[in-house]
Amino acid sequence: MRNVTTDNITDVFKGYMGEGMDPRMRELMGALVQHIHDFARETKLTHDEWRAGIAFLEGCAAIESPDRHEFVLASDVLGLSSLIDMLHSDPKATSSSVLGPFHVSGAPPLAVGGDMKRDFGGPLLMVEGVVRDTDGNPIPNAEIDIWQTAPNGLYASQDDDQDMFSFHGLMTLGEDGRYAFTTARPAEYTVPSDGPVGAILRACGRHPWRPSHLHYIVKAEGYKTLVTEIFPQDDPYLDQDTVFGVREDLVMTYVEKPAEAFPQGMAISGQVHDSFLHVAFDVILARV
Repeated sequence: MRNVTTDNITDVFKGYMGEGMDPRMRELMGALVQHIHDFARETKLTHDEWRAGIAFLEGCAAIESPDRHEFVLASDVLGLSSLIDMLHSDPKATSSSVLGPFHVSGAPPLAVGGDMKRDFGGPLLMVEGVVRDTDGNPIPNAEIDIWQTAPNGLYASQDDDQDMFSFHGLMTLGEDGRYAFTTARPAEYTVPSDGPVGAILRACGRHPWRPSHLHYIVKAEGYKTLVTEIFPQDDPYLDQDTVFGVREDLVMTYVEKPAEAFPQGMAISGQVHDSFLHVAFDVILARV
């Protein structure tokens, strides 16, 4: 220990790890410390900069709550969340994308054809599609957890004027694998920028905007669970997503249709008197 130097401290750390250590933990901790030490050596990190980094972590911890996940947000805006998603996406399946910090567990049931818009304003959007396997066959009895922003760009957990499960629904599909629902067109929005993550964005000269999107978690027995989000092709922030969540296969097109084209079998059939937006988006799951 008395002979530790800037050159050998990384190897000294690795030598401290016990022989009975889990191999994967050894790999992860060794690589983590290797990169942290290399970063400090490469940049000649100062005490003030080190203290600023510690303050950032403490600031994230200070505002963490069940409704505010600042560490997740930090991972998102640094691109780490998306990188992990891409590393583990199956190339034959729909791409995964970031979960984000606003998912609420325990969403109420939403029937196939159900409505999430209710009395909210904004353009009416009908979304439908089929959950399929990588061979194109419908997957029966899949489950889709759906959530999004209200037209004001806020998730329910951010907005006192919405109930807890506003714009959240849990849909169980039938044998045909088809899903369908109506909602308000999601709005583009800014990620929370009033905390430590916002300070990082400003320091990097970056904006906090995300393109509008729908979130899905899709599950089916025998298949890998998919966490993803889908984006309209006309959104102004499609190529500037601050959390790097957009993938080519997750971009969809909203098509405007007249009221008389609204189909039967939906919860609000017969109640649509103006034009509406429609999108068809199939989801592909990979087998376990």
